[in-house]
Amino acid sequence: MLDSDSLSRLKGLKSQMEAEKERADATVKGTQSRYGFAVLDDGREVFIPPDEMLKVFPDDRVRVCVRPGKDNRTVADIEKLLDSPLADFTGRCVRKGKAIFVQPDLPWLKRWLFIPPHARNGVKEGDYLRAAILRHPIRDGKPQAKVLQVYGNDETPGIENSYCMGKYRLPVDWSGPARGELQTQLTQCSPLQDSARKDLTGLEFVSIDASRTLDIDDALYADSSSEGWTLYVAIADPTAWIPRGSRLEEDIAARATSVYFHGDVLPMLPEELAQVHCALAEGEDRPALVCKLSVNNEGELGEFEFIEATIRSRAKLSYVAVDRYLNGHADELMSHATPLEALYQLYRALRGRREARELVMEDRQEFRWILNDRKQIDHIEPHDKLLSQRLVEECMIAANRCAASFLQRHQAKGPFVVHPGFRNDRLDEARQFLALHAPATEALDLASREGYRDIMRALSEDGGDLPLRAMVNRLLTRAEITTEAGLHMGMSLESYTNCTSPLRKYVDFLAHQQIKAVLRGEPADRVDADMLARLQARLLNVRAATLEAERWLASRYLARLAKDNSEGFPAHITHVNSSGFTVRLDDCGLEGFVDLRKDPEKFSYDKWTASLTSTTRRFQLHQAVRVDYQGADGENQHQAQFGLRAGEGLKPPKGPAEHTDQAAPPNGPPA
Repeated sequence: MLDSDSLSRLKGLKSQMEAEKERADATVKGTQSRYGFAVLDDGREVFIPPDEMLKVFPDDRVRVCVRPGKDNRTVADIEKLLDSPLADFTGRCVRKGKAIFVQPDLPWLKRWLFIPPHARNGVKEGDYLRAAILRHPIRDGKPQAKVLQVYGNDETPGIENSYCMGKYRLPVDWSGPARGELQTQLTQCSPLQDSARKDLTGLEFVSIDASRTLDIDDALYADSSSEGWTLYVAIADPTAWIPRGSRLEEDIAARATSVYFHGDVLPMLPEELAQVHCALAEGEDRPALVCKLSVNNEGELGEFEFIEATIRSRAKLSYVAVDRYLNGHADELMSHATPLEALYQLYRALRGRREARELVMEDRQEFRWILNDRKQIDHIEPHDKLLSQRLVEECMIAANRCAASFLQRHQAKGPFVVHPGFRNDRLDEARQFLALHAPATEALDLASREGYRDIMRALSEDGGDLPLRAMVNRLLTRAEITTEAGLHMGMSLESYTNCTSPLRKYVDFLAHQQIKAVLRGEPADRVDADMLARLQARLLNVRAATLEAERWLASRYLARLAKDNSEGFPAHITHVNSSGFTVRLDDCGLEGFVDLRKDPEKFSYDKWTASLTSTTRRFQLHQAVRVDYQGADGENQHQAQFGLRAGEGLKPPKGPAEHTDQAAPPNGPPA
């Protein structure tokens, strides 16, 4: 037994140990390993051992006890769960023995979660599902989950699309309140009876779109004169049916855009509006917002106005039929020759002006995916943009330019589409790049529209063996949606917005609301910075969902092709970084990554030449290579992985292959 002095010393030691402990609130930070860190509210990070990490999920809010550990390392013990933000999530059903688990599709949560028999909802091994936490692991480190929805397995047609819709939480159904408001509007709203609308049904508008398109959101008409043309761009007007600030509009804003998967579409508007009441259907009177603008013979835009109008499309023409007519291969559209000929001549003037004075995006080979009845890729075929598509595109660009000028003129808070050009944090690097590769452009102003335009033209026209225009992309910004007008460097325009697709894009819908507010003498205050930030976040989320679905679908197609391919795939390098490079397959346009980090040779990355070089090999932007498909990276949105064929990228031998007894003269072969 311990004597009284020993007991006293033991109690003192215990009190000292307790005094050295600290209790604090923290957020759990996960790692790729089993341990983690507690991020205290004062910013300190404290190590969480693996056994303690089993009690929590990353991002949990917890009360921790901070104490000294081994090797003078401070350690955090989990004492209490304060909040766990992990709600429902997607994943896949896996089995271990007789036990069923869900493997969460979350980059920061690598542990399997047990699904008890009563919470399985019919799920089977290999199924993709949505689940929720049934039991938090705080007490014993043994979490449980319950199945909320089963999407199907790898054999389910369209599983790539339906799973990605769920994973990225894309709205599929309309809320009850929105549905109720829609029915009320359809029965009570009569926009054609609005006396403020101008009757333009006498103009011979025609729509030009894909043959299967039902949500027709624009129609065109042009008058010719000796000075040029008057162009009318009629745009469908869904804002006439949807009350501002309504629950229906809230649901539309949450969608942000129509989402186009291969084989599936999530429309931004209810089909009753997009395909029936708002669509500029042939022979039907429809409310429209019309941009009327004059264009001179040199393709310069002149005076314009926006009109709330009623229009009637004379015909729904397909891109293919109009293209055949314009190229002189068919005459079945002769009854529409007058508007089509005027539109074609107008297109040539607009396009010529933009090519001469502004910037036109370079075309690249496009491809069309043909799906089978199981929504898998049957084959991929090359597809060139049609002349009719270019015609419509130029007319839409002209209308969008007018919309931006109109909003700016009336001091409306956007929405504007701005492209600042070179990144502010890369201006010095951009100047060094130009000095190295295009010294003739050094004196140009990188921040001015004209300077940027001339730089891009110079890089496109004279790169020698280097693809300078593609190399400079890493120094450029992305376009953004703003409340203030600004330069759109990518097109070399003073200002720009989008207003011609309000049935499919919420930013266009907002532009309509702002334009119509000005026309009616109301404040154009519909847009603010927070709204546009939320909109851009939703658009990025949509892009992530469609990208993952596309890559997943493509990976299955590539796996099938690879089985019968012994010679590899011809490709070109489209992007280079320090880890490897992205390739685009020549025959189908599919892209993937070649990872050189595990290559036996060490590669050096040169940002000035966009190249990777080792002792024996060199790879550069736009270089042709032959690759083998190696599978998809499931943790990186199913990105395709490729490996190089033997002998790819070998440098040419240095110097003469053989030595000779007699040296060669300076300017000729050996004597």
